[in-house]
Amino acid sequence: MATHDPYAALRVRNFLWLILGYATSTVAREAQIVVVGWQVFQVTRDPLALGMIGLAEALPFIAVALYAGHVADRLPRRPIAIAGTFAMLLSAIALLLFTTSGMIGRGHVWPIYLVIFLSGIARSFIRPAFTALSAEVVTRDLFVNAVAWRSSTWQFAAVLGPATGGLIYGFAGAAAAYGVVIVMMALALGALWLIAHDARPSRAVEMPIGESLRIGIKFLLGQRILLAAMTLDLFSVLFGGAVALLPIFAHLLGAGPQGLGVLRAAPAAGSLVTGIILAHRRPMRHTGSALFASVAIFGLTIICFAISRNFWISLSLLAISGMADNVSVIIRGTLLQTLTPQHLLGRVSSVNQIFIGSSNEIGAFESGVAARILGTVPSVIFGGVMTLVVVVLTMAWAPRLRKMREIDAVNR
Repeated sequence: MATHDPYAALRVRNFLWLILGYATSTVAREAQIVVVGWQVFQVTRDPLALGMIGLAEALPFIAVALYAGHVADRLPRRPIAIAGTFAMLLSAIALLLFTTSGMIGRGHVWPIYLVIFLSGIARSFIRPAFTALSAEVVTRDLFVNAVAWRSSTWQFAAVLGPATGGLIYGFAGAAAAYGVVIVMMALALGALWLIAHDARPSRAVEMPIGESLRIGIKFLLGQRILLAAMTLDLFSVLFGGAVALLPIFAHLLGAGPQGLGVLRAAPAAGSLVTGIILAHRRPMRHTGSALFASVAIFGLTIICFAISRNFWISLSLLAISGMADNVSVIIRGTLLQTLTPQHLLGRVSSVNQIFIGSSNEIGAFESGVAARILGTVPSVIFGGVMTLVVVVLTMAWAPRLRKMREIDAVNR
């Protein structure tokens, strides 16, 4: 039996530069999220205002995502990733200028919503480009390992980013935090520039955008296992995400922006642990049952988090939720790259990001509305319960996914 190499994907130079760019841009974005959230909370003290941050990003994200996937399947993915990251750099500069000029404050947060809206467009191009590019620069036998490391890298950056943003905001202010975000985005651009891979997608053909999107969506609708996994994540994140309300929970737990940064980093810390463990293990033998169990655990921890009034217990519960969530992330990501032909990866990834990426932002808006109507704690408990309901319904709807064993054996 061949020896399993847990670092195989990291030995590919282009993949390593991609991961470094992905990590630094994620650190920057996650730090920015904490700063933006605390700024809005300080100015408004309104849970709906926090939810509006998610809506401001989700609307352009959803509107442009399918076209972005079409572009990612026709043009080289590296320049798209570079252009999108540069746009994110400009958005961080704009937030710094708005903050230092005093435009944010006295009940006015519309400049933040405007910048988040525009950055949502950039993100819609970045995600399919990154996903497709990561599949291009490694061989097929490294897909599982590459997805595990890409997920783990994101989680590590998502630990460092919020903690950094919260600490700098707490001790030096919002302007200093945005300055760090700008530096990290610039470093991400440098790493992406060093990737020596500019090839056009294989089998890229000229066709009307409507026909191109129809082919991508038709393929996805024919993949019941992949569609079910994406649907499961969509609704579990939509209902179970309490991240948008963390500024309120940080206030309830007696923590300031520093505590918010630590709480915001906890799920990613748990996810990082899971990702490293899975990267060092051979592929799962009971993938379907592991997927459903992980989402159920995620829902239960969210319910317990809503009830907790101890900072350290809340922190631990968020870490456990991240550990469970990353199992489903890795399984879904591996299914996406394994079942999707490379010439369709951009379009299918764009649909995936509508399912998953926008569900975080729409879930943030849903959390804000539910908190305004039900109250903060009852709304989070409701979301956790609905996550468990989604698990049961998806298990009934997709028995093949429930019974799935090794991912590599799906198409055999």
